[in-house]
Amino acid sequence: MRNFFVFILLIFISVLAVSQTAYRGSIPEELIRPKRGESPYYPVDLIIGELGRGSASQQAFTFARSIGNGFLSLDMTNSALSSINTVVRENHITTIEVVKPESFRIGGGRQEADGAVSFLIRYIGREQAITGELYIRFSYGSWVFEELLLEEPRDRESEIREVINRIDFIQYERFY
Repeated sequence: MRNFFVFILLIFISVLAVSQTAYRGSIPEELIRPKRGESPYYPVDLIIGELGRGSASQQAFTFARSIGNGFLSLDMTNSALSSINTVVRENHITTIEVVKPESFRIGGGRQEADGAVSFLIRYIGREQAITGELYIRFSYGSWVFEELLLEEPRDRESEIREVINRIDFIQYERFY
């Protein structure tokens, strides 16, 4: 009889646990998990907009992330940056190093008219951030770095104040 009671109690707890994990309060399931055939949801950065691959291919996004991680490392010998001209690589690392980056965000991938693929990118440090646009191109069977256009580093507090004061919430504008 005791084993039967323990068995019934375990079943009740299991059913209760399963029902609790399926319940998400007032958040509809459509906002949590994409439907079949629908692209995944990505968060939004208030400066550069939607994060993720945008309309670019997964391969382009993966390559762009590796370049982003390479510059985040601030290491001239990083393997992801090995194909970039040494002077160009050093100039970009020196520029990014000013903000003392702790992380980066990348998003808004799109195909350019000339065949390149561009991504908005933002390196974020504790006190400053730097925003720009990364260009890559598929050439001779592989992805190659083309250019990284960076703005001047900005104080994060002023960025936040600007976003708060913005009424239209237009995201970062591309260079071209």
